[in-house]
Amino acid sequence: MLIRTPPRHLPEPSEITPRTVWSQRRRIVQAAAAGIALPAPGWLSAQTTRTETRPEAKLAGKASPLSTLGANDKPTPYKDVTTYNNYYEFGLNKEEPAVAARSLKTRPWTVTVEGEVDKPRVFDIDELLKLAPMEERVYRMRCVEGWSMVVPWTGYSMSELIRRVQPNGNAKYVEFVTLNDSKQMPGLRSSVLNWPYVEGLRIDEANHPLTLLSFGLYGELLPNQNGAPVRMVVPWKYGFKSGKSIVKIRFVEKQPMTAWNRAAPQEYGFYSNVNPEVDHPRWSQATERRIGEDGFLARKRATLMFNGYADQVAGLYAGMDLKRSF
Repeated sequence: MLIRTPPRHLPEPSEITPRTVWSQRRRIVQAAAAGIALPAPGWLSAQTTRTETRPEAKLAGKASPLSTLGANDKPTPYKDVTTYNNYYEFGLNKEEPAVAARSLKTRPWTVTVEGEVDKPRVFDIDELLKLAPMEERVYRMRCVEGWSMVVPWTGYSMSELIRRVQPNGNAKYVEFVTLNDSKQMPGLRSSVLNWPYVEGLRIDEANHPLTLLSFGLYGELLPNQNGAPVRMVVPWKYGFKSGKSIVKIRFVEKQPMTAWNRAAPQEYGFYSNVNPEVDHPRWSQATERRIGEDGFLARKRATLMFNGYADQVAGLYAGMDLKRSF
């Protein structure tokens, strides 16, 4: 019998679910099995309430028509968006980045744009903030681990930056490189990935109007744990495709080797489009749990193709086998 053993560098199930929720879940199950009365509704959420901290700087943006959500979608509470994060440079546990990322200094900060472009540049972060009018876009975000959020991001389309650096005919892909500074990022001591964190898109994906260069959420500058001072947001792909704390954008001819695709190519493909018909080798992608909605006892939602953005982005993949090009 062949027994599948997950690679040692991948997160354990206990890292996918917060330990506080996991341990309380066991207590509920054990209590029910023993015939003990369960606590009153709301007990679990009260036990797992997170401290809410907000940055002082505001970041205004006009409401965008690209914020197309369903009737059952509502923004995830700020405290959940900012304290339940995947950001391995600051720790593998979901609650670690909110604390460990306090060490990140986001000024001064520059973003280098290079490669197959006619006008390579080094942008200061404050220059990037003024490059184009800001918009607020409320996007569904889906994590490969099976949880989701609805986040009001502030930024502008990546195409605004692309237009200014003028990619040449050799530019087929865009590579995004995250800060790699072990003095500020304690998680870099881990061998979970080959640092720095690198992600990439086809240039037509990067140019799509939905692809957002984000500087804020909930009308405020990005908190460090959410990818300050600038990050990508690609709402029809799993969350790990949206690189955080970007320091370099490189236009290249060949498909870049991204961090998770390098670590586990059989589990994390280059495209990583949200697709309920293509399961992760270790769990289903057909359903998801929305963070902030009545704890782990809430019913799961059906995962939507392209995370609900099929009408806008399906044409990018016309003729492709999305099970092969996962």
